[in-house]
Amino acid sequence: MVDNFAAARGLIAPDLAGRSEQGGSCPVPAGKFHPEADASQHQELDMRQMTRGPQAVARWSAHNPWRAIGLWLALVVVAVALSALIPTQETDDADYRVGQSGTADQMIHDAGLAAPDTEFVLITGDQNDAVLAAAELHEYLAGSTEVQEVTGPVQSPDGTTQLVSISLRAPPGDEKPTIADINAAVSSVSARHQNLQFGQTGDVTLDKAVSERVADDLASAEAISIPITLGIMLFVFGALIAAGIPVLLAITSVVATIGIYAPISYLVPSEETASSMVLLIGMAVGVDYSLFYLKREREERRKGHGTLDAVGIAAATSGHSILVSGAAVIASLAGVYVLGSATFNSLATAAIIVVAVAVVGSLTVLPALLVKFGRWVDRPRVPLLWRLNARIGEGGISSRIIGPVVTRPVVALVAGLAVMLALAVPALTMNLRSAGLETLPQDIPAVAVAQQLDADFPSEGSSANVVVSGGDPAAMSAALTEVGEEATGSGAWTVTQEPVTSVSGTTAELRLASTFEQNDARADDAMLELRDSVVPDKVDGISGAEYAVGGQIAEQYDSTKALSDGLPVVVAVILILTMVMLVVTFRSPVIALVSTILNLLSVGAAFGVLALVFQHTWAEDLLDFTSNGTVVEWIPMFMLAVLVGLSMDYHVFVLGRIREGIDKGLPPKVAVRAGVTQTAGVVTSAALVMVSVFALFAAQSLVEMKQMGVGLAVAILLDATVVRLVLLPSMLVLLGNRAWWPRRTRTEQPVIPNRAVVPATM
Repeated sequence: MVDNFAAARGLIAPDLAGRSEQGGSCPVPAGKFHPEADASQHQELDMRQMTRGPQAVARWSAHNPWRAIGLWLALVVVAVALSALIPTQETDDADYRVGQSGTADQMIHDAGLAAPDTEFVLITGDQNDAVLAAAELHEYLAGSTEVQEVTGPVQSPDGTTQLVSISLRAPPGDEKPTIADINAAVSSVSARHQNLQFGQTGDVTLDKAVSERVADDLASAEAISIPITLGIMLFVFGALIAAGIPVLLAITSVVATIGIYAPISYLVPSEETASSMVLLIGMAVGVDYSLFYLKREREERRKGHGTLDAVGIAAATSGHSILVSGAAVIASLAGVYVLGSATFNSLATAAIIVVAVAVVGSLTVLPALLVKFGRWVDRPRVPLLWRLNARIGEGGISSRIIGPVVTRPVVALVAGLAVMLALAVPALTMNLRSAGLETLPQDIPAVAVAQQLDADFPSEGSSANVVVSGGDPAAMSAALTEVGEEATGSGAWTVTQEPVTSVSGTTAELRLASTFEQNDARADDAMLELRDSVVPDKVDGISGAEYAVGGQIAEQYDSTKALSDGLPVVVAVILILTMVMLVVTFRSPVIALVSTILNLLSVGAAFGVLALVFQHTWAEDLLDFTSNGTVVEWIPMFMLAVLVGLSMDYHVFVLGRIREGIDKGLPPKVAVRAGVTQTAGVVTSAALVMVSVFALFAAQSLVEMKQMGVGLAVAILLDATVVRLVLLPSMLVLLGNRAWWPRRTRTEQPVIPNRAVVPATM
């Protein structure tokens, strides 16, 4: 057994060179040695390392399969129970406070001046009939406990629409306002005035409609992603059990994560899109990690190893790569915590949990399942797909591409860089803005009504709140009155509410409405003028007074500025963390630097595609969205963190195989060609899974989810093709042994040119 195992691992000695992987004699003709085959089949694995790290965990799971499977199922059951027993804590408005707008919002709430949630009813049609219908709404809602005040009707400037504003009464405790009475009133009145058009929107209506659409999109993505992923796995493995294991692990990882996040959400509140992020990342990495492990285990079994030995070797190689890749993803995602943003904290936490769970599953329950199934993992076979896999062989099309790349590395490098840089150039014109009505699904009735509200009643649109606190009440009110007069005189603002003072007299507030669209740069300029000159000129003379300018325009500006200011810090943290991990893994700062450059190229190209697609109109019909000429502000930052981490999946896996050849003394060109060829099939399959899952999110209703899906899909596609097949091998060939500095590389002495181990067929 020892001799057979050593021969199968490629520890070639004169007394073992003539043995086959089954232990019989197998004379090998002289001169038939292929270094690529040697690199793929001969693994110099120290068996003592099988008891360390992921190998130790995998071997325990392999020797105790039922315990490992039971513990995994227990984890999933407990997680589901947590999600049922502990409601997930969602983010609220206070979590998004940032900059001066956040200070203004805090001052308003502390003083009890916060405006109540409001519902708006637009009535379009005959003016007299519309006024009568508005009066009926007043009468219907007169005794409602949900309603604090009904105002209006207010006629639009063109006289075609009447606006009724309904202020909601704040419910006790943390309960959300309800609008059942308002919905019933609108339904009843509209039924009696069928010649009029009624539209309803507002805080509660919009939140409910968008939440329902997000839930529907997520359910649709789940329903579609599972059969698509299973179909890809069937194509990859040609066998039902082998195809089902990665999908099963990914699904259970997603389910477990949702439950685990429930109690954690009380420390890091969950944003509405966090569940989408769990599915997006969970299905991608869960399938990929299983795919890496399963492919290596099958490869070792084809060499003649028993199931336990094959699982052990897979743990020492692919298991180690999974651990490093998972750690790299988590480190990249953790970098965004330095921003302190509620959005990034929520999405990063959700993604980190699902990656950690997927890594744990890959190193525990996956080896256990492989041991229990044994060679049955390749059953039942799908005849056509099984034969197709066998015919394509190792490397497939990639093995034909890598030849010219390693032969002419300079030409390949220049061509690859030209493609990536050309795609990245549009990123220089990327225009970042906060999500707004334009990024919501335009086919939701409440969104359409909100758009009409902004157009017909500008005073209800983008706003600014000027807040003064800590001074003499009369002086503060007088100063705000002067602010309102100067702001109105500039033509950039209209006063929507005269200065009001809190009951305690410590805080006063003035509310203004912008005459510009929210995404108009002139709105930002007008708001900054309020902050920098108008308000200070009027307030600075009041003893003890402090001021802040907030509102929708200020919140958008502050949020975007916080991201742009924090971008260099986040990029530095992410790159430093991942580079340190790569240096520790490969003991080579050169490899770490090369990988970082390639990561940035992939990210830059993805950003360029985002700008090309979403800042223009040519793709609107294709992706079913309306372009507002911007990219949602948080998308590029989060994509950077996700992509730098996910790209480690491929780089660690491919570089690990190349280093095996380098360590055996193969020439760099041979080691690169062998490593890329050996990993081509699994990397291509893993990329196909990721791209297909991410592409599903490009079909979701929210524009930010479309942008995330398109950006990630494009980046992974480029990373698995241009980067992996062209840029990485060409750079490593040109660098030669210097790429692995300061590691000492062997010469070609261990290679015996007239001997080889012939792989056993399955």
